[in-house]
Amino acid sequence: MTTPAPPKLWQPPLRGLALAAQKVPQLALFVLMVISLVYLGLGVGVLLLPLVVAAVRKLANRSRRLAHVWSAVRIAEPYRELPPREPGFFGRWRRCRQLLSDPATWRDMLWTIADPVVGAVLALMPAALLVYGLEGLVFPFVWDDLVSAGYDDHYAGLIHVHGETGLRTWLMPLVGTGFIGLGLWAGPKLITAHGRFTRTLLGPHPSAELAARVGHLTRTRGAVVDSQAAELRRIERDLHDGAQARLVAMGMNLDAVEQLLDSNPEAAHALLMETRDSSSKALSELRDLVRGIHPPVLSDRGLGDAVRALALDSPLPVDVVVDLPGRLDDPVESAAYFAVSELLTNVAKHAKAGRVWIDIRHDQDALRISMTDDGVGGAAASAGTGLRGIESRIAAFDGILAVNSPQGGPTMATMEIPCALFSPKTSSS
Repeated sequence: MTTPAPPKLWQPPLRGLALAAQKVPQLALFVLMVISLVYLGLGVGVLLLPLVVAAVRKLANRSRRLAHVWSAVRIAEPYRELPPREPGFFGRWRRCRQLLSDPATWRDMLWTIADPVVGAVLALMPAALLVYGLEGLVFPFVWDDLVSAGYDDHYAGLIHVHGETGLRTWLMPLVGTGFIGLGLWAGPKLITAHGRFTRTLLGPHPSAELAARVGHLTRTRGAVVDSQAAELRRIERDLHDGAQARLVAMGMNLDAVEQLLDSNPEAAHALLMETRDSSSKALSELRDLVRGIHPPVLSDRGLGDAVRALALDSPLPVDVVVDLPGRLDDPVESAAYFAVSELLTNVAKHAKAGRVWIDIRHDQDALRISMTDDGVGGAAASAGTGLRGIESRIAAFDGILAVNSPQGGPTMATMEIPCALFSPKTSSS
């Protein structure tokens, strides 16, 4: 995910008003949740509770998205995965038990009542400061009308509207300008504070977050172990079927040359020529095998030039843009390189594309790689093992893969791997 751009001056007050407007349905859902719990034993709540919880979660997920988009505050969804819905009344009752046993349901319920109190203040404050400042700009021009109408109040606790006249009245625009400036300055900070307060209420509990983290590491570790085992089997198969077979044949040819050298020099010479060709092919296969394990260009020149080398070997025209001001850790470079290689192979085999564009850059402590092709689209991780293998490879580094591939194309695959640059750039630009 990319970090949101800084908001424009006029955006925080409007965003605050939008957030404040959401507090009304939150309160309504809180009331419905209480009613569902009260009437749960009568059977009515069994029908109503799942619907109310689904609505609360939908509204809570919207708040999570807004917190990220407007405040750069990421909030993970803490909900437990629910089993398939069972038919009948008892199936609905079990679904209610599953929902109520999830701690996130109760945290959502707390959010529906606490956020309209505290969150509303944070959300409305930017607009309130601007409106109060505008009052100070307008008051001097309607002063006589306010006094004639009997308006009696203080402005900013300093100027008594009904009792003050003259020069002090015209201090109001200065004070009002200060409130407007305060509102514009504090607006983004107040919206960010609202996002953090939302994360406090809607974020996963530390113990649940730790359990999810452990589960994720367990799954990714298993995927890495399986991937490494498959890679070792591939290397063994390539050695056995390729270079090893050629080396055995070379040994047999040399034995035959030794026997024919005196009796049939011409046949011995022919076998020597054949053996020389076999040695060249074996050497080439060994080089390809080593390149498949860890390409020398990746070690020598880094990820950017290694991907450029892949682009040159690709049967499709590939445009590569690289913005990496330094080197990455070797495991990250290797995982990213082979992920790009797999994506290019998939495009060449299945996409029917005419051109590919690759963009590689490091931003906000993450490596981001996007690959776009003008093929037929329809790519999905569920359709084959290629994309799932890439997801498993980069998941070991907490990386993510997002694929947007509508039918008819184009296809855009984006990878993001959290990592840091650690050395000056050594590859060419």
